Amino acid sequence: MSMAFSVVIPARYASSRFPGKPLADLAGKPMLQHVYERACLSDAQRIIIATDDERIAQVARDFGAEVCMTRAEHPSGTDRLQEVVKQLGFYADDIVVNVQGDEPLIPPRIINQVAHNLMAVPEAGIATLSEPIEEIEALLNPNVVKVVSDRQGMALYFSRAAIPWPRDAFAQHGQTQMPQGFNWQRHIGLYAYRVRLLNEFVTWAPAAVEETECLEQLRALWNGVRIHVAQADEIPPAGVDTPEDLQRVAAWLAQEAHG
Repeated sequence: MSMAFSVVIPARYASSRFPGKPLADLAGKPMLQHVYERACLSDAQRIIIATDDERIAQVARDFGAEVCMTRAEHPSGTDRLQEVVKQLGFYADDIVVNVQGDEPLIPPRIINQVAHNLMAVPEAGIATLSEPIEEIEALLNPNVVKVVSDRQGMALYFSRAAIPWPRDAFAQHGQTQMPQGFNWQRHIGLYAYRVRLLNEFVTWAPAAVEETECLEQLRALWNGVRIHVAQADEIPPAGVDTPEDLQRVAAWLAQEAHG
């Protein structure tokens, strides 16, 4: 079994909350370069930055990255990923890990983990990761995506709602304290895909359940794809959505540098 996989880092200039985010300065380098360098520390044999913006492409080439120019008007990140594998002539059995361009602190270990998990589970089309939910606020927060898996580690459902719903605990104590007795899991948005699945995915119409929850991975579940979920070997620090997040990450990097 080949252990080879590639990483694709999608990077868009237009971000509603933070325009030009991938090029924002972080500890003297563009944020995107931090993501790229983390990916370079993984076992990936090839790392590609996918962008629709010439400014990002130029910066990425300057720091030595391979760049794939994609169309601007993609309905989803998965469509952009599929355009990359199609342009570059990837084979159906190849494995590609999608690393978000706003995750400058992503641990290389979990890039390897998600790729190797997909290799190890031939019946899965996608592999992803999760982490335990410890606080009631996170369990009830719709921005924290929850996932429930079956005994083989295959996803049963992803939701913004608290799943499973602790009926008796909430009836007894209200939604004020973290219920006991279940290992609730937050979904971490790092994915490994088989190229064959990407090629199928872009032919499917969005599913009603996907549009209702605003969760793209539900389109795969709706169409019968098995999604393997494992608890992450290392919890990734939060990504960068806003300029405030960037300050927080810069402080974290400075702390790390001074050890």
